[in-house]
Amino acid sequence: MITENPLGYEKPGKLLGKFAIPSIIAMLVSSLYNIVDQIFIGQGVGYIGNGATNVAFPLTTICMSISLMIGIGAAAKFSLELGKGNPKEAAGCVGNAFWMAAVLGITYAVLVEIFAKPMLNLFGATAENLSYAMDYVRITAIGMPFLIYINVLSNLIRADGNPNYSMICLVAGAVVNTVLDPVFIFGLDMGVKGAALATVISQVVSFSLSIAYMWRFKRVKIGREFLHPKISKCVRMASLGMSNCLTQLALTVMQIVMNNSLKHYGALSRFGEDIPLSSFGIISKINAIFISVFVGIAQGAQPIVGFNYGAKKFDRVKEIYKLEIISSTVIAVIGFIVIQCFPKQLISLFGLGDELYMEFAVRFMRIFLFMIIVNGVQLISSNFFSAIGKPLKGVILALSRQSLFLVPLIIILPIFLGVEGIAFSGPVSDILAFTISVAVIARELHKMK
Repeated sequence: MITENPLGYEKPGKLLGKFAIPSIIAMLVSSLYNIVDQIFIGQGVGYIGNGATNVAFPLTTICMSISLMIGIGAAAKFSLELGKGNPKEAAGCVGNAFWMAAVLGITYAVLVEIFAKPMLNLFGATAENLSYAMDYVRITAIGMPFLIYINVLSNLIRADGNPNYSMICLVAGAVVNTVLDPVFIFGLDMGVKGAALATVISQVVSFSLSIAYMWRFKRVKIGREFLHPKISKCVRMASLGMSNCLTQLALTVMQIVMNNSLKHYGALSRFGEDIPLSSFGIISKINAIFISVFVGIAQGAQPIVGFNYGAKKFDRVKEIYKLEIISSTVIAVIGFIVIQCFPKQLISLFGLGDELYMEFAVRFMRIFLFMIIVNGVQLISSNFFSAIGKPLKGVILALSRQSLFLVPLIIILPIFLGVEGIAFSGPVSDILAFTISVAVIARELHKMK
């Protein structure tokens, strides 16, 4: 298995391109589900509708945290076992991941349906946008088990050496969502309910394509292991995916604190509480595009890193990591230029507002995303540790930006600077997280001999 698998001998640059490009496209497509909804809702309902999807978004990030814990963890374990020459153990990862996704996905959807209103109030809903947010969440909750399965299976399909099929599954759903959004929102005059319904239908399409691959794996044969899940294996896989899970959960906590801070300090300013909330909803979606590229690079590299680390080919592991950093930095520089030079044009894609709205949104985005250039280093480094089977270090790096720095800064800075202080929390936390990531990863690469 070690000698025949191309992950162990093909040129690292060629492998990274082969795996990372489909992964980047897949991650961008995943982001498009919310971005497309936000664009059409903004054009059809207005910025209050954008505020509604913003306060509902933490429910999606929690859902993604579950899917990444299972999917990244299962794919990492899958690749490590293939690298060690244990195809039967790798096959067991697929079966265990399938049952974990079923149990956790259904449980989460039921909880969201029951506790939607108190959760939305916790996430910073206002009197103006709460009813819109409730309409959106009641429907999208139905699709959350499908969303979990899509992300779990796409990671396993990619680890099996078929990144193109993984990409196709996600692209198909995104195309359906993009086509149905204007039909339901404008054609059938369903507003945010139409956007939510389009999202669920598109998720079912992606799920159907993904599940069809279950018995077509190339590197392993799915047998009785599929029918006999083991808790110990599930726990091990979950630990390998924990850094990605905690990254998403930390993002959720940040969103909750951010929404409530924007609501509070916005009400004390001339902008009011709805303009800052709606603006950040758009800014977070724009940022998600670039974050998706960084995560796509990391996820594309994960099977290559995991296989070669399991096979003790450490020079190849180091070379792949360096290529990841170079690629992410190039994308980050492009992102910085676009954000700083064309902020008004980006924001206008999501609908127009009055002069006060545009003034706040443009300035906030320029400040909050000022250090996007270094964001890729922290994300890629935390994923790297998961890929080599050292989840604890990955967890530390994953939590550094959101929980260690950003959340406290969101609370502290506006006390002195008002609502604008929230914007400055972004670049400060980015610099601090980057510094820690460089120190931890440099030590690890030095030890890898």
